[in-house]
Amino acid sequence: MSSEVVLYDVPGPRAKRRQAVAAIVAGLATLGVLGLVVYRLDQQNQFDGALWGPLIDPRNESFAAVWGLIGEGFLSTMKAAALAIVFSLALGTVIGISRLMLGRVSRIPVVGFIELFRGLPVVVSIFFASRVLPDLGVDLSGWPGGEGLWFVVIGLTAYNSVILAEILRSGVNALPRGQGEAAMAIGLSNLATMRLILLPQAVRIMLPALISQLVVILKDTSLAAVLGVYPELLNAAKIIYLNLGNPIQALFVVGTIFVVINFGLSKLANWVEYRMSHSGRSPGKDTDNEVRYLTDSSKIVQ
Repeated sequence: MSSEVVLYDVPGPRAKRRQAVAAIVAGLATLGVLGLVVYRLDQQNQFDGALWGPLIDPRNESFAAVWGLIGEGFLSTMKAAALAIVFSLALGTVIGISRLMLGRVSRIPVVGFIELFRGLPVVVSIFFASRVLPDLGVDLSGWPGGEGLWFVVIGLTAYNSVILAEILRSGVNALPRGQGEAAMAIGLSNLATMRLILLPQAVRIMLPALISQLVVILKDTSLAAVLGVYPELLNAAKIIYLNLGNPIQALFVVGTIFVVINFGLSKLANWVEYRMSHSGRSPGKDTDNEVRYLTDSSKIVQ
């Protein structure tokens, strides 16, 4: 007798036939739409070599300049994303720990900060950084990379730090209450309990979600092109198609680059999740080992 728990009714022969027919119809409809799109693009001469040549033909006179511009935009995108990721992780950890450890009244400003920036669109955060900070007398022009880079980084950090803080808080709250109580029982302070016991487990549990949010940060760098404050990858595509008159082709290439990068990061998140689920170690065992080590070595952090 099978021990598997079935949460839904297994479809019978008729249901399977209906599902197969629906899948075939949906597939044919999708192919029809794609065929219509290709036909319309061909009618508008969007597959002409003159439009694709600067992007795919090394013999084209504009090929080197186009890919040089794309390369610069790619490096700018990765630079902004890397800085935003580092600052978002650091600030998000501080915010998440503060919300967990502060009292009901004292954490009100932290909760207000989280709810404010979690509710704002990212493009609004970048816009405020690029408009409000100069009005307040904050001069970022002398910073490495220029003020445009830091407008993007500040805007992305303001939004994503609170999202990462909530992810970490959810991870800590998902742990059994006995984890913290056991650490407190052997003399660890609240901060030491969070730093040594709870936070490492929360990071491990929520690591796939954290990596997924890092993918979002990378994609959100393209919002800088809307405001024109930073020469990232999408802005490079804009310059290319404004000069060569090939918006579909330029955006297709840049979009493909984003898809490849984000697909790789998504696969990394899936791999991390798989490794964690098959590691054979549980958070409780990790914590028992850590507590035993601290007790046996008499390294009790007060």
